Amino acid sequence: MSVSVIAPARSSTASEHRLRLERSGEWYLSTVSSETGRGADSGDPQWLSEDELQSWLSLVRLITWLPWSIDQQLQKASNLGMVEYQVLAMLSESPELTLRMSSLADVTNASLSRLSHLVKRLESRGYVRREPDATDGRFTNAILTESGAAVLEAAAPDHVRHVRTVVVDALSPEQFRRLGRDAERIMARIDTSTIN
Repeated sequence: MSVSVIAPARSSTASEHRLRLERSGEWYLSTVSSETGRGADSGDPQWLSEDELQSWLSLVRLITWLPWSIDQQLQKASNLGMVEYQVLAMLSESPELTLRMSSLADVTNASLSRLSHLVKRLESRGYVRREPDATDGRFTNAILTESGAAVLEAAAPDHVRHVRTVVVDALSPEQFRRLGRDAERIMARIDTSTIN
């Protein structure tokens, strides 16, 4: 199982993470509500109502804290970042444990340059190797090694337990299905064409 979100740039303690959120939250709150003293001319956007604002801020907290929580668990349990885990998981589910780097960037929601640095780190640890695509030399393939498969297999049980504890078991089965459907509806509106 993998979770397709981008990990924080570096590991941090919960208190450091909370402090950064609080500092940015005060500024952010003033930019999305109608309590900012802006003029009411016809060019203004439709500012968020109080109920909309509370729901939006709950979602912002979720998309900030959930990746951090998953990344922390993976770092402690297996010395993998969340996106590193995701790369290994995507390769493990691919035919012959192989994906073109461009395809891997698509399925992990990472830019090709960021993915290249990440795969280089995994390669230095012996978890992945890269080689030219035999069918088209313009492309490079990433290939999961036996060591990479072993570290993924060791990391997966604790990762799944954490995902279940933090997300799945917090909701009823119907709430979880609805959350998935709602996430897909939002994703359909996001332009991912500029990632690479």
